Amino acid sequence: MEERGTDMSQEIIFEAKHMHKAFGPTIALKDVDIQIKRGEIRGLVGENGSGKSTIMSIAAGMQPATSGEMYYKGEKWSPKNMVESQNQGISMILQEANTIPHVTVAQNIFAGQEKLFSKAGLINMTAMYKKADELLQKFGISNIKGKDPVGRLTFEDRKLIEIVRCVTDDTQILVVDETTTALSHEGREILYKLIHKMTEEENKAVVFVSHDMDEILEQCNVLTVLRDGDIIGHLTREEMDAPDAVQKIRLMMVGREIGRKYFREDFIPSHQEEVALDIQNISMGPIKDFSLTLRKGEIVGIGGLSGCGMHDIGKAAYGLVKLDKGQVIRNGKPVKNCLQAIEAGIGYISKNRDLEAIILDAPIQANIVLPSLTSLTKGGYIRPKDEKKLSDEQIDAFRIKCGSGKQYVNTLSGGNKQKVSFAKWTAKGSDVIIMDSPTRGVDIGVKQAMYALIEQMKAEGKAILMISEELSELIGMSDRLIIMKDFRVTAEMERSADLKQTDIIEYMI
Repeated sequence: MEERGTDMSQEIIFEAKHMHKAFGPTIALKDVDIQIKRGEIRGLVGENGSGKSTIMSIAAGMQPATSGEMYYKGEKWSPKNMVESQNQGISMILQEANTIPHVTVAQNIFAGQEKLFSKAGLINMTAMYKKADELLQKFGISNIKGKDPVGRLTFEDRKLIEIVRCVTDDTQILVVDETTTALSHEGREILYKLIHKMTEEENKAVVFVSHDMDEILEQCNVLTVLRDGDIIGHLTREEMDAPDAVQKIRLMMVGREIGRKYFREDFIPSHQEEVALDIQNISMGPIKDFSLTLRKGEIVGIGGLSGCGMHDIGKAAYGLVKLDKGQVIRNGKPVKNCLQAIEAGIGYISKNRDLEAIILDAPIQANIVLPSLTSLTKGGYIRPKDEKKLSDEQIDAFRIKCGSGKQYVNTLSGGNKQKVSFAKWTAKGSDVIIMDSPTRGVDIGVKQAMYALIEQMKAEGKAILMISEELSELIGMSDRLIIMKDFRVTAEMERSADLKQTDIIEYMI
């Protein structure tokens, strides 16, 4: 690992004192004190709901603290909103997609700054496109142009647009909140290069919120660990380099040893004979004649680099995209749209969680019971106590951190949102689950629990299509693994104790 040192005597650029945040009865932060110094890439880690994102969202003007004080560049700091914060030099890249739909890349980048290109009340779009192209090139982004419609970009490329919009020459503190889970490999390298340039060449500060321990240890030069709204401790670069660093950090995060079992411990592919889902020679756009048979009790993984087409396969299997050719068959009948998919017992966990998997401006209970409303209806009426019972069972099973099922989803941490998107399909009792990046944005403890649940689903005869960019979970959980590159299948492998990531990568790049 490359040594990345930091001078801890450097200037304090941001400080929070006695920061407290409550969402009704739920306490997110408890009297937190923290300092951020110039030249730091400070990692913030903790379980879902530990408060790590909450601290920096308050600092960036996304929401107010319940009590406490903040100081930025030596002055008292209390931004009214994120626009004011960004104008003053604190920018935050949010975990979920935050682009403006139905407009161009340039209009997203310069949202709120249109006057820079305006004369006599008219906006010079040609000038805006040109400036956007210059910025994109500056960030090393060559595959996107200013005049491109945002709606045609992938989820990963939209996240790059957010980075370009957030980071300016005036940015003094950049908050990166679980951003890399939404980026391709190339996108991650662009971001890593940017944050090291900011801290090492420009003496600015970066706060890096992530569940990826390898990423945190590689990129950060100081680490803060939170648990249940409290700061448990800090680690220096030297302490992060220690052989037992990962175990020490995990113990600080959860307050207990995490069990050894993580992925499946068997290495023999297994399934029932009955077909649960049959994807027959489907074609859509650049994907041609893709076929896949998924059987009961089978976990089929699809892996590859972002943009390889694997995410499109998941959408097609759920009826979210129109096929040019071929069909998806469930129980002998074609699935042509998502309503038919739900009725046929197919569930879908989208990578784009906030837009496609959950309803943010609705209670947890409403999200969980939504696919189950038909089965809950008796005599044209749904009894509230039945909704509550079903929701409470899932909240308990997934240990969703909330006051009650009445709490709105938009108040939850990213990991707890992911639990909700998972819970609604287990509540429905879906027999086929399409999981696109199922553990994105969740901590190690929750991942462990989700893998155990997936293994239990397999034992119950449920069929699972797992789409992921995390090779470790694909190898660890799949009975059969399909690798894609440039919209076509390049390899198919069966579960084996000898299968390694290096065996797979050559078929991806």
